[in-house]
Order: sequence, then C-alpha cells, then structure tokens
Amino acid sequence: MKKIFAFVSFFLFFFSVYSQSREDLKKVDLVLSKMSARAQKELNITDKAQFLKDLGVVLAAEKNYRSDDLNLYYLIDKKHSVSSDYEPKDLVHLVKNDLYAINRNDLSLRPDVEKALSVMAKAALDDGIRLLVSSTYRSYSYQEKLFARWVAIDGLEEAERESARPGTSQHQLGVAIDFGSITDDFDTTPMGQWVYKNAAKFGWSLSFPKNYEDITGYRWECWHFRYIGVPACQMQKKWFCDVQQYMLEFIDLWKQL
Repeated sequence: MKKIFAFVSFFLFFFSVYSQSREDLKKVDLVLSKMSARAQKELNITDKAQFLKDLGVVLAAEKNYRSDDLNLYYLIDKKHSVSSDYEPKDLVHLVKNDLYAINRNDLSLRPDVEKALSVMAKAALDDGIRLLVSSTYRSYSYQEKLFARWVAIDGLEEAERESARPGTSQHQLGVAIDFGSITDDFDTTPMGQWVYKNAAKFGWSLSFPKNYEDITGYRWECWHFRYIGVPACQMQKKWFCDVQQYMLEFIDLWKQL
C-alpha cells in the first residue's frame, strides 16, 4: 500500500510540474504577444525552456532585495508611474568618500543600490577610473520643476524626449544614476568607456540606448544607468537584445498574467 501511495504521489507531482511547465511555455508567447510590434520582431526566444530557467533565476534574485518597497524591476516609464508622495525607504545620503566622487551634496540612493555603486566604484578605481555621480534620487516635486524647466527651454515636444514627467522618472525610484558630465560625449571619455564595458558585470544597465527612442520614449542617454542586478543584466543581454525596456516590460507583464 505504501508503494502504491508513493507511486501515486510521485505521478501527481510529476503531472503537476509537467502541466505547469507547459503553461509557462505558453505564457512566454502570450506575454510576447502583448509587447510592441518591434519587440515581437526583434526578440527571438526559441529555446523557451532555457529562457524560463534564466527567468526563474532573475525572479529569484529579486527576492534578495527588500520586499517592503517597490520591487527592483519595477516598471516606470511614460505609461507607468508612481504617486507624487512616493519616496524609497531609508534613502542613503551620498557623502564625499574614497570610492567615487559626487558633484552635489543632495544626492541619495536606495541602500542596496548605494552598496552596488560602491562595489562598482572600487573596481573602477582599481582600473584607474574614479566614477563621478552627478544625479541620483529625485523627488516628484524636483522632477516637476526640472521638466517645466526643459519645457521652457526647448518646448514641450523636445522636452518629452529628454526629460521625464513627474512620477515617471527612474530617478524617483532611487535606483538610477547619471554619471559624469551628463552630456552626449560621456561615452567617449575614459570614465564612460569603462562604465560601458563593465557596468553590467556589477548589475548596472543603460536605460535609454541608441536607436530605441520609439521603445523607451527617450533619446539616447549615454550617462543614465539603472541598477537591476547582475542576473537581470545577463538576461537582458542574452534574451532582450540588451534593451532594458524590453526586459522590464516582459517581467511586468509576466507578473500580471
């Protein structure tokens, strides 16, 4: 009787796992079908079994970060926002230190993100590069004033390409950094070249790449990086054409379905 019970239990477990696996394979296609036409054209996820394994690693990694705040992969863009009173918990104020430089005294980041910055900054220093942090967390009201300033300078249409409306900026999440000069030549500087070559090794991802304004909503910003963790950076490169927006959109839809 015990052997029969054990066999039935194993069979039910195996059937449950098999059914769930089949459902997840279908779910990949369902999520992709809800993404943009360009994403569906560019994302070539043929080995769905391996894709699901990698996705599992990424979703598991997210659990290592605090659960009492917005999740590490929270999608924020022109269509997804946060409230005017949202502020990351326990923001860490950046001060002058031996690892990286700051150009203002009002900079702050999520605690886990600041730790990741310090790790990357130490590696950069070992290579003779001192990172300069120029912009980090921005409150809703700060972003509101900043967006209005760019509208006054460039007009609404151009401002929409370069600045986020309040409530839609990655900076409000406390996970994004503008490095260096915040100019279009940052990627040609020694610091920019180091960041481009090494950032993903430490979990930092370029948010607004070249030629993807129709996807991200913003022109190329070679200085703007968001912390998403090493597993997510690896998955972004392997499965999502190294486009952060594609991956975050996929994860957001995956969690909803």
